[in-house]
Amino acid sequence: MNLKSILLSILIAAPAFTPAQELAVTAADECDTVCTLPEALLVSLDSLENSWYATHYLTVDYECLASNGNPSFPDSVYLKRMQSLPTTIEMPYNAEVRRAIDQYMVRSRKSTSIILGTFPLYEDIFVESLMKYGLPLELKYLPIIESAIKPKAYSRMGAAGMWQFIYSTGRKYDLMINSLIDDRYDVRRATDAAARHLKDLYCIFNDWDLAISAYNCGSGNVTKAIARSGKSNFWDIYPYLPRETRGYLPAFIAVNYVMNYYMDHGICPAAASISPATDTLHISRNLHIGQIEEMCGIGSDEIRAYNPQYISDIIPGAYRECVLTLPTHDILSVIQAGDSLYSFNLDKFMPKSRTAYVDDEMMNRRTYIEHRIRNGETLSGIAAKYHTTVRNIKSWNNMTSDRIRAGKTLRIYNR
Repeated sequence: MNLKSILLSILIAAPAFTPAQELAVTAADECDTVCTLPEALLVSLDSLENSWYATHYLTVDYECLASNGNPSFPDSVYLKRMQSLPTTIEMPYNAEVRRAIDQYMVRSRKSTSIILGTFPLYEDIFVESLMKYGLPLELKYLPIIESAIKPKAYSRMGAAGMWQFIYSTGRKYDLMINSLIDDRYDVRRATDAAARHLKDLYCIFNDWDLAISAYNCGSGNVTKAIARSGKSNFWDIYPYLPRETRGYLPAFIAVNYVMNYYMDHGICPAAASISPATDTLHISRNLHIGQIEEMCGIGSDEIRAYNPQYISDIIPGAYRECVLTLPTHDILSVIQAGDSLYSFNLDKFMPKSRTAYVDDEMMNRRTYIEHRIRNGETLSGIAAKYHTTVRNIKSWNNMTSDRIRAGKTLRIYNR
């Protein structure tokens, strides 16, 4: 019996599919040659096993993957499991979703094991931002589709980071991008920006299927698909979406299934050789990664892996307060170094010519707006409005106190 016959029998025996889902099953079955998973997802999965964290800290249990094989389940089981997922976003089951599940559970079992071992590193960061903006927590799995949760991911279309921001969208959400810092690679900043972006998309479409699709291809392409189809349901506009976007929502649904039912498919999470716990330090002066390596004995590759946003090995803390992230077991040596760390081998890593370049890059080439202070405004409120800190605003405006007066102006630099 072929897949189409199986699906039709399920529809007759258990009419749990909506009409839109039935249409999706039929459409997917009729276009096997054109319906594919997002190319970015396939590329990310293929390269995941060579990522820094996977090669340094994770061990894949090949015996587990081989001995357990890939159990086969009837479609009725997938359907029941989908209906049991603890989500607010609807998780339908159809041929396209099954195709995506098979990609993770059958063809990319090793990559899925690595994803399961890596995800705990970042889950708290994802959940914190989603809760901050009141978004469904199942969206925490989107970075798996975008980048296989690789902070340094970069696509041929110029999208960067775990959440795959292009330059223009990154700047719209206050991500700094220049020769020293690319906030698209900063997991915390990029996650906050992604949550705000997703919230804005939901406000446009009032539908999570469409908002998620728009995250992949842009709101304009989703709006065009709605106009061409005359419908506003994802499965109705499916044929009118860009080819790669057609597989994006099914992949998102599949990942939610995978992260909840991987054990039933005989996949074991890759084991971490050390605790993934990390800690952070706030850096308020310029610092070079080489200074940390030589004085504290922490490998530069490890520092870069946890801080990929500093693309020239310079942490420009003199411009804005920067965050240094390291495994908890490494952070103590940096704390013990104290202020002497900033002057250690300074001429070697930060010669005057290099310091001048940093100042020029971070100060002279940036743009700013002037905010006129209104009655009742506070410095903390203004900082929140522009997604910056009170400390930054005071530094930019040579202020020594938090007191402000209505009618005065403040310089707010683009971050």
